[in-house]
Amino acid sequence: MKHIPCNIATLAAIIITGISAQAAPMDTFGDARAYVVQDVAGYNSWPMIQALNEKLVCVYSRGSGHTIDEGKRGVFARVSSNGGITWSTEVCVTNDPTVGEVTIGKGLDSNGAMLLWVRRWGKVKGHDLYRTEDGVKFKKIASPMLDPMPMQITDVFHVPGIGIVSLWFAGNYQNGPHSSWGVLTSADDGHTWQQRTIEKNLEKIDWPTEQAGVWLGNGRILVVARSEGAGYQFQITSTDSGATWKRTKTNIIDVNASTPSLILDPKTGRLWNYYYHRGARKMKRRIADAAYIFDHPMEWPAPETLAQGHEKRSYDAGNVNATVLGGRHFLATYTGSEKDTSVVVISVKGSLTQATLSRTLFATGATRK
Repeated sequence: MKHIPCNIATLAAIIITGISAQAAPMDTFGDARAYVVQDVAGYNSWPMIQALNEKLVCVYSRGSGHTIDEGKRGVFARVSSNGGITWSTEVCVTNDPTVGEVTIGKGLDSNGAMLLWVRRWGKVKGHDLYRTEDGVKFKKIASPMLDPMPMQITDVFHVPGIGIVSLWFAGNYQNGPHSSWGVLTSADDGHTWQQRTIEKNLEKIDWPTEQAGVWLGNGRILVVARSEGAGYQFQITSTDSGATWKRTKTNIIDVNASTPSLILDPKTGRLWNYYYHRGARKMKRRIADAAYIFDHPMEWPAPETLAQGHEKRSYDAGNVNATVLGGRHFLATYTGSEKDTSVVVISVKGSLTQATLSRTLFATGATRK
């Protein structure tokens, strides 16, 4: 399908609508700080955030409500040069009136440019991959034909000898053996993709969705995933660069259809798992030693609460997407009401306090005899 950018009518609608009454920023705790990225009237949601050339790029979707297939739903972006405090004028990535377009995954190519997965959902379904070097001009570089058709393709990460990798999941969220998940790999920076199914014919309760993955080295990949109705996060690992996989559940049960996002510090081996506890309206994190937790998925350390949301319904927030820049972690989410939400970025230190350090030491086994 041909890419259709924002047209004059769409831009006019944004100008006429103007800025809605700003949703109260999320309450934050400790070092965390909340900044509003976007509060134009509408359901501003499902944001992706990426550090790019010392700036932050936040890309999000906007429609009239919590739906994914309305033609009014497009994808927009803003850039921050001061750590999320202020954001540039909104630009349109794509707004095809025949489908609903949603941001679903992000990452970097081997040259340091940002890659962005966008789902097209309507009578014609598919996925597009965009590339940008500045967060302002986006170019579509791929529209892979995939079977099974993923519901979502998640963040990009790099695996030596393979290229760039994204995980995917497919299904209809119904009971019965209808669900699957797998891996997409690209050896040419996202221009072409190879799809592989890892598990299929899964019951909903066994279905890992909205996966976040990191490369740990020596063939090891660690993935954390959401579950649908199971009440915990999955952990999925590979010791052979993704050739084979092992899935198990974790002790992370303070979740409700909560999308995780991972940040790894390769120097220290610490792994941050960020997620939003829907219903409780709390953004949380758990910090573990990646080498230890790789083999001990039931021993994730206790969580910390970073922020409290104000959405009226539990499902009008819940996705967290994280990046790291200048020693701080930036977490994109959204909060508000059924028809009117704001995209919010939480900034938090990427170093450990004494309290979080003690939790991490527990997860390394350093305190055990």
